[in-house]
Amino acid sequence: MATRAKIASEEQSRDHGLLRAMGTFTFAAAITNEVVGSGVYRLPGVMATAAGTVAPYAYLACLIAMGAIVLCFSEAGSRVPTSGGPYGYVEAAFGPMPGFVAGLLVWFSSVLACGGIAVALADTVGSAFPAMAAAVPHTAVVVAVLGLMTFVNIIGVDVASKILGLATMIKLVPLFLFLIVGGGALFAGHAAASPITNPPTESFGAAAILAIFALTGMETPLAASGEVRDPARTVPRALLLAMISIGLLYIAVQIVAQQLLGAGLIGSKAPLADALGTIDPRWRAPLLAGAFGSMLIWLGSDLLGAPRVLFAFARDGLLPSFLGKVHPRFRTPYVAILTHFVLAVALALTGTFEKLAILSTLAIAPLYMSVCAAAVKLRRGNVAILGKPLTIAGLPVIAALAILSMVGLIGLAKLEEQAALAVLLIGGVLLYYLMRFLRGRTTAL
Repeated sequence: MATRAKIASEEQSRDHGLLRAMGTFTFAAAITNEVVGSGVYRLPGVMATAAGTVAPYAYLACLIAMGAIVLCFSEAGSRVPTSGGPYGYVEAAFGPMPGFVAGLLVWFSSVLACGGIAVALADTVGSAFPAMAAAVPHTAVVVAVLGLMTFVNIIGVDVASKILGLATMIKLVPLFLFLIVGGGALFAGHAAASPITNPPTESFGAAAILAIFALTGMETPLAASGEVRDPARTVPRALLLAMISIGLLYIAVQIVAQQLLGAGLIGSKAPLADALGTIDPRWRAPLLAGAFGSMLIWLGSDLLGAPRVLFAFARDGLLPSFLGKVHPRFRTPYVAILTHFVLAVALALTGTFEKLAILSTLAIAPLYMSVCAAAVKLRRGNVAILGKPLTIAGLPVIAALAILSMVGLIGLAKLEEQAALAVLLIGGVLLYYLMRFLRGRTTAL
């Protein structure tokens, strides 16, 4: 491992020119935005359909696995708070090649998810307004929403983080409304007449993967760690604050939805709206609007964090230097943001939400495994940049649990999906050595 002083010098140099403007609340809001997307509005129905009577246990298992991963991310993020997030953690622990592959996984998973959520948002608009379901209007919605969020992120990280912080509170309103109204109705005795009784189906594996997808996303805002104030304290605090809150929120939503709808939850594509609809049909509209707003804001948070991975690559000479350009006025990596926008649009126009979501989750699994291992190695090497790091009790055991859970997740995927993941990993290694070769030739000339 590189010396502590060398690592600190390299990481601070990487973030030269960026403004450290985000505090704990705004950074936690960015993480919440990224994790609480469209999944929370669809997950209860998906889990009930595939997992049946064991849905609560499957959901709890996913939360436990993510909890172990969050703890590893918290310590690693407090030790290496740099642009690129997990890319920086893995690189500091294991060297540039594993770091490059980790960063590639962060970005690839994010751009897949970005395209998938954009498709889901355009589909929602088409469902509400049938004329918008045609190809041209559908495409226009995809480009418009991604373009809007791209513009917000280019004009400044401080502006973007404040907008996203406010938007987080706005988009959480329908979820709290669901819990208050639904919980009140349950307390008053309004409950489903037919409970869920079906056993798990053969699609249980896909449901588990989609459940993890609904809980992932923290790695993308962490890519903007180079723009966080007092990162050694802010990064772990924001991460723990966001993920603990999200976990409690998801558990509460699942319980209320299942109690209100019962067997009706199976196959529901809008489970929260359907659940409140059993109380009064007029409650459906605000929940459907909340799903739309949640997806829109999620896209903004993704465009805040994911392009910083491309920026970090370019600053390290692993991608063309133009991707590392900082806007002279707004001081944001605008070329990287625009590149992410273009590729997300391309994916959105060629894929579906379900397929892109599954591939996105599988791409992130080996990244989580790498970060968990990196957290242990960074502690052993006593690596700490910009302040005293967080020290998690029992970290080696927690990391082992997290790694095993991700191995199990990959095992649940279809053979062709596992093959695609293998191609991605091998391609990342080959791309790294190709870029090194090209860089060496340029230097020689």
